[in-house]
Amino acid sequence: MSKPNGRANGSATNGAAGLANTFEPLAATSLPPSPQFSPEQIRELIAALEVPLDPRVVEWRVTNITKAGKPRGQVVPYADQRAYTDRLNSLFSPAGWTRKYAVHTSANFERTNDQKTVAKVFVTCELMIFGLGLHSATGEEWADDPNAVTSAEAQAFKRACVCFGLGRYLYYHAGTWVDLDERKRPKTVPALPAWATPEGWSQGLRPRQRGNSPKPAPLADAKPITDHDSAAPSAVILQIEALADPLGKRMYRGLLKRIARVWSPREIQDATLQQQVLTHMQAAERGFRRLDAALDSVGPEALTQLLRFLKLQSIDRVDNLQTLHDIVLALEAAAEGTTIKQSAPRKERLARNL
Repeated sequence: MSKPNGRANGSATNGAAGLANTFEPLAATSLPPSPQFSPEQIRELIAALEVPLDPRVVEWRVTNITKAGKPRGQVVPYADQRAYTDRLNSLFSPAGWTRKYAVHTSANFERTNDQKTVAKVFVTCELMIFGLGLHSATGEEWADDPNAVTSAEAQAFKRACVCFGLGRYLYYHAGTWVDLDERKRPKTVPALPAWATPEGWSQGLRPRQRGNSPKPAPLADAKPITDHDSAAPSAVILQIEALADPLGKRMYRGLLKRIARVWSPREIQDATLQQQVLTHMQAAERGFRRLDAALDSVGPEALTQLLRFLKLQSIDRVDNLQTLHDIVLALEAAAEGTTIKQSAPRKERLARNL
């Protein structure tokens, strides 16, 4: 996945209003008869999908790099899409699931790291597991990347797998800061937490969930989608709904209300507005992951001081990107012992409160 949630150094919101493509589910084709699983079998299969991948297939990618001082980078774990297909094949056989891709291009975006205006490639992946149902997701990459379609396909496929629970545990890893070599590669990689291994998972260990986050509905209760389900939501709506848990109730509802003025993403009829909401939510998810990484360095007291200054009871009360952005920048500056170049008085006051 070129990046776990898109480009970490690119703008998450620039040009979102210019999207002109829709991401409706692809037309259903003739499929073999779905196996009939009992509710108990469905629960067992979902539980098997959620088990972490073998640590030997997990790799680490640098997502953020310090701009001053000794080169350090924030690394997060990821797995190649072959690890995902191996898990699906072992549980359902190659004949038990299928996937389908559609490629779209967007209006031009301004890329902040080099101030260039470049188009984006979006790939929609439909993943069908016979007897369990169908999920769709999108992946994206800058069009000037020679491997843009391949990277976007892999990202879309893995995100669709996450909807079934496969690989979802990787989203709970906040990232770890490590020293980098002269080629900006990690000199060492951290050990996976115990809950991110099959052994720890089998012992009941689980990642820490955000407070007040809504619990996701069990996938075992999902009704398999058939050819008769003509009113299925778009792939973008499914991606938006999948972010309800990682973002928490306040941020999720706040972005829906502020951007689309709706309570539920399924009320959004305009495809461009759907994509704009998704873009903002993906930016918020990256922000929370950066916040968790900064807290590992500065501790919770620094966050408590900032929240007290903002008159917020907890981080789960933050409901907009600007406030989250300001908090993350202040914490990251404190973690690195640097001073942020602030232009807005509000950000200066935030930095002084650390």
